[in-house]
Amino acid sequence: MLIHPMPDPVALQLGPVAIHWYGLMYVLAFALFIALGRVRIRQPHIAALGWKNHDLDDMLFYGMLGVVLGGRLGEVIFYQPHLFATPLEIFKVWHGGMSFHGGFIGVLIAMWFWARKAKRNLLDVYDFIAPMVPLGYAAGRLGNFINAELPGRPVLDPNLPWAMIWPNVDALPRHPSPIYQMLVDGILVFIILWLFARHARPRLAVGAMYTLLYGCARFFTEYFRTPDWEITVLGLPVTSGQVLSLPMIVAAIAMLVWSYRRNTYGAAPAHA
Repeated sequence: MLIHPMPDPVALQLGPVAIHWYGLMYVLAFALFIALGRVRIRQPHIAALGWKNHDLDDMLFYGMLGVVLGGRLGEVIFYQPHLFATPLEIFKVWHGGMSFHGGFIGVLIAMWFWARKAKRNLLDVYDFIAPMVPLGYAAGRLGNFINAELPGRPVLDPNLPWAMIWPNVDALPRHPSPIYQMLVDGILVFIILWLFARHARPRLAVGAMYTLLYGCARFFTEYFRTPDWEITVLGLPVTSGQVLSLPMIVAAIAMLVWSYRRNTYGAAPAHA
């Protein structure tokens, strides 16, 4: 049986300045976005749409704001509304607590602003960035694990080789759910989506496929995670993450049907 190592959440202390592992994971996520974007821009069907490296650099600034603001506000609205009573706590992102679904909405809003500025179709922007998102998500889940956040449910079989005791929770062997979500919601979704996006697809197909893959993956991995809150539907438990993922799955299916029925493709901006 494994025991969570409970590492120091501070990676480096420089006098009064503390650099947290959780923050470094966000730096890694943004670096992966740029690196994968550089590769994606060189793909012939992407280059044909006029995407340039300077678009990627400019887009990153908007994306960072969307991730941080949307992720933190989503965490407070969906999971920790009590923090509205102590507003300063809302800004302490280094303590962890960033909602993916809030960040997802935040990035969509940020990309809408960027698309207007760049005279790009928002659907083309979503298709372009979607394959660069899952590995950044995986980095965030690794940060959750380092912070000993999001403990899993107790395992049914205590002899499960990777069952893990979280000393900050109790002495029960639990699923290491952040690792599950890093591997499934992040890395596995990335591999499938990257392969799917290597060829030209109808407008919105890549973005819709990411939404569908993530929604399904998150719905599955939520079974192993201790829920923030849970309801019962038709006698079955449904967690907060599953409630938030269901609309993504339904919307993604509708978007895929719309995409392939229209069968239209993106275009370079007018000024390109």
